[in-house]
Amino acid sequence: MCLGVPMQVLAIESGRALCSGRGEPVWVDTRLVDQVSPGAWLLVFAGAARDVISAERAAQVTSALEALHASARGDVDAIDRLFADLVDREPQLPEHLRSAAAVNQQIENES
Repeated sequence: MCLGVPMQVLAIESGRALCSGRGEPVWVDTRLVDQVSPGAWLLVFAGAARDVISAERAAQVTSALEALHASARGDVDAIDRLFADLVDREPQLPEHLRSAAAVNQQIENES
């Protein structure tokens, strides 16, 4: 499995960017994304940028990665802190599935 890691661009050269993220700065291949500039956030998979993302999205992905690490350590309190937007909230279906669920519920009620 390959996980995307948010990294912020520090400097750019032709086809690559020096980025900071989790650990030491590293050079990232940027040939799969549009032009980037210092300060931009990239979602990096196996050394290659696959998407330019917002700072907000970078923070969300970073929190998710930290939650995976916390889960592996058995630190459930950290999971609630890192996914605070999900605590005390019922999961919601995506908009495109809500109408199908309503039809299924109607069919069950009529049976």
